[in-house]
Amino acid sequence: MSTITTIIIEDEKPAARLLRRMVEGINLEVITMLHSVKEAIEWFSQNTHPDIIFLDIQLSDGISFDIFDEISTDSAIIFTTAYDQYALQAFKLKSVDYLLKPIDPDDLEDAIDKYRSHFEQPQPSVNLQDLKNLLVSNHQNTYKERFSFKVGQHLKVVSISDIQCIYSENKGTYINTTDNRNYLLEHSLEKIGDDLDPNLFHRVNRKAFVNINAIDDIIAYTNSRLEIKLKKAFDDQIIVSRERVKGFKEWLNN
Repeated sequence: MSTITTIIIEDEKPAARLLRRMVEGINLEVITMLHSVKEAIEWFSQNTHPDIIFLDIQLSDGISFDIFDEISTDSAIIFTTAYDQYALQAFKLKSVDYLLKPIDPDDLEDAIDKYRSHFEQPQPSVNLQDLKNLLVSNHQNTYKERFSFKVGQHLKVVSISDIQCIYSENKGTYINTTDNRNYLLEHSLEKIGDDLDPNLFHRVNRKAFVNINAIDDIIAYTNSRLEIKLKKAFDDQIIVSRERVKGFKEWLNN
């Protein structure tokens, strides 16, 4: 039987190195270790995919499910996670195994045995978007309702309902409001995205989230993309990237 190939996606490098030693200790080949959503997307786009992906859920620049908004894979996925039992139950129902941190060597071997037992069978259908939505829904009471920040000597408070879009530009993250003002935020777009209600906001490309209530028109654009027009004038074009069009349309119909 050929060697099982794996990659490890884990933002904590000591944890990644420990898992690598454990995986190689049971004679699996670790091709590489990746530490962020961006790094993983670039790697998957340029390399042959492995048999198994060991996948942490929360990475430094976003939730790991964001990777699969950009690429598709037939690799089996074993989650390495500290999430509560409710989320883990969902993974099991979807026939995706998991390793609860700190990882137990026996649990690792059991996960690989499970993979081998299905090695010659078609891989189970896993809806990663459903799992992503589940993780978000587990924190539904923590979505932001407002942002506050300094403007000169004043403290400005902006309600979520007054935001048209949140975007990144020149290494800064900004909100654009319904009165067409732009305010610089302290956190990255990835960090802010974790706090947004997915029923209201959708990431249409790597640089912008859009509020569904701010959309005035959606127009077909080149290369199977879409252009979004907001109700209040916005200086830059907002283009739904081709890879995100399907998810965007599904979001509109929720």
